[in-house]
Amino acid sequence: MIDLRRLQVLRAVHRHGTVTAAAGVLHLTPSAVSHHLRELSRELRVPLVEPRGRGIRLTSAAHLVVEHADALLARWEEAETALESYRAGEAGLLRMCGFATAVVGLLAPAAALLRERHPGLTVQVSECGTAGGFDLLLATDADIALIDPNEDAPPPGDGRFDQHLLVEEPHDLLVPAGHPLAGRPAVRLAEAAAEPWIIPARGTCHHHERILTYCAAAGYNPRVAHYATEWPTISALVGHGLGVSLMPRLAEVSSGRPVVRVPLDGDPLPVRRVQVCVRRGGRDHPLVRHGLRALREVVDASPALPPAAPADTEAALRRP
Repeated sequence: MIDLRRLQVLRAVHRHGTVTAAAGVLHLTPSAVSHHLRELSRELRVPLVEPRGRGIRLTSAAHLVVEHADALLARWEEAETALESYRAGEAGLLRMCGFATAVVGLLAPAAALLRERHPGLTVQVSECGTAGGFDLLLATDADIALIDPNEDAPPPGDGRFDQHLLVEEPHDLLVPAGHPLAGRPAVRLAEAAAEPWIIPARGTCHHHERILTYCAAAGYNPRVAHYATEWPTISALVGHGLGVSLMPRLAEVSSGRPVVRVPLDGDPLPVRRVQVCVRRGGRDHPLVRHGLRALREVVDASPALPPAAPADTEAALRRP
């Protein structure tokens, strides 16, 4: 018999490259990870690791096992889901995670909605980056993750995850009160070409690359006057008239001085795709279904988000 936990350990080493890194994600000691690898190798009767300098690397046999492990664990997830559906319990722990603005605009109101409708359900929300969200799902420390797709994310067809578009979140042009563009119902991004810009520094977050990409699509390279990463800092700099910036619709303005969010118009329209992700085989778990429905309702009811929000999540719930 193969211990499925050891397959998860092998998969974590494959993803993170070292025993130490895998141990940190799985909340184990490095020696425990090494023990699981040795026992799995004994059970399968093939070597799974070999020395490489001061560390190890996976053998060809290990890579073959990882390929099949994804399917095996997905089927086991489906089996657990079927059992939980059979019990149809309304009590339990639902863990959701996501990036900061997703927590503020989506996960927090969804958790409040779940608490109101399902008093026996315990909801736990964690803030994390996109890569961290996938790690929490794999380690079974989260059941639903809201992610901001980027180069850290596995491809859409990754067999370990079930990913669907939740909403395309618009970006607004953030300008100081009294700015010539502040009174407009909507503006094109090209109209801000001559403005000084406030953007995150390169390497601090993905919003840096997004702003440059959106501005390039509008026909210019922004003249950067100041660098800031946190939304309160960006809001304060804009409020003092030091430049303009782009702000996702779910991000909250926090500034001691008045700023104005001006909706953007034109094509292409700057948007951020917010994906909802669960483990493959786990979307029909009753608690996960509650969470997905609550997120869908929050999106549909939000005045800040497009009224015709995509229905991918609800369609996924209805799929056999």
